[in-house]
Amino acid sequence: MSTLQFQVRKDALPTTRLVTITDAPLAAGQVRVAIDHFALTSNNITYAAFGEAMAYWQFFPVAPDADGTPWGCIPVWGFGAVVQSLHPGVAVGERLYGYWPMASQAVLQPVKLSPGSFSDGAPHRATLHAVYNQVQRCSADPFYTADTEAQQALLRPLFLTAWLIDDFLADNAFFGTTAGATADHRRGVMLLSSASSKTAYATAALLAQRPEVEVVGLTSPANVAFCQSLGVYSRVLTYDQLDTLAADTPCVYVDFAGNGGLRQAIHTRFTRLAYSCSIGGTHVQQLAGARDLPGPKATLFFAPAQVKKRSADWGPAVFGQRLVAAWHGFRARVDDPAAPWLVVQQHAGAEAVQAAYALVLSGQGDPRLGHMLSLSRSA
Repeated sequence: MSTLQFQVRKDALPTTRLVTITDAPLAAGQVRVAIDHFALTSNNITYAAFGEAMAYWQFFPVAPDADGTPWGCIPVWGFGAVVQSLHPGVAVGERLYGYWPMASQAVLQPVKLSPGSFSDGAPHRATLHAVYNQVQRCSADPFYTADTEAQQALLRPLFLTAWLIDDFLADNAFFGTTAGATADHRRGVMLLSSASSKTAYATAALLAQRPEVEVVGLTSPANVAFCQSLGVYSRVLTYDQLDTLAADTPCVYVDFAGNGGLRQAIHTRFTRLAYSCSIGGTHVQQLAGARDLPGPKATLFFAPAQVKKRSADWGPAVFGQRLVAAWHGFRARVDDPAAPWLVVQQHAGAEAVQAAYALVLSGQGDPRLGHMLSLSRSA
């Protein structure tokens, strides 16, 4: 038996390869999962772009070549089924949702078992954040419906990030930008870059429910119509239209693009920029540091930190209830038959996966498409 794994060069993300790995026998307490399908979005490109800084490469480590060429396996979210088990608490055939390698199979070491989930206790993951190590058991997962696996894989992790961003901004009173705001008075402006990305528009959908803020989407000319069609942005501007907003606008920058030039332009123009929040890196070719910027320091948002805070504030049960309720409301909007926000596209097999990766990496695809990939041997 063997596993097919998709790998990218850490220092040259467009360079990829497919590697066949001979399966080692399971050790006691381990399970083998056949990964049926997984989502690939700009969020996964962010994992690769920040792989070293935020330890994303450590989840599924790949040894460098003999000449030192560094390769990595990008983590992805998706679904699989247990095909072999040497753990008494996990049965063959059980369906799971979790954080997988871009591969046909994965080996887990289940610990902290509950009816709804377990964690991967592999030693190399011991220091990595619990949010990513947890595997959901679909039979007891309140998010799960069998007919929406693609939507869950594509949007669930992004929605969690978006929900936490919305909560984080509100928890911090939008950093003072909404002081005195009313329906008839200038509200605090939330500037969202890469507005067509799924994490950005999920964040916008949540922020749009808060009357004290105005949500302005920043995007490329090709994606303006799509962003406007969602109905969650007060205004949609192209990146060269920043000067249509007054320089003294009280605002917060929520950066999903990671574009250094754009960040510099926003920090330079807006004299009342109260907070600059970096989420991702969809503009891979324009990634840049955040030193020596005018105004507030650009601060990286780490979603697990807000999970920890709110779990302590509300208790894990209330945290989960609020998140699940918000998720089902959001998914209903996305799946509206009259105007769906998401059209799922399936890609099965090695060549199809390579082509889909190149498309998502380029950032030039149709923002309405959601890419589901499979390297399964049966694909």
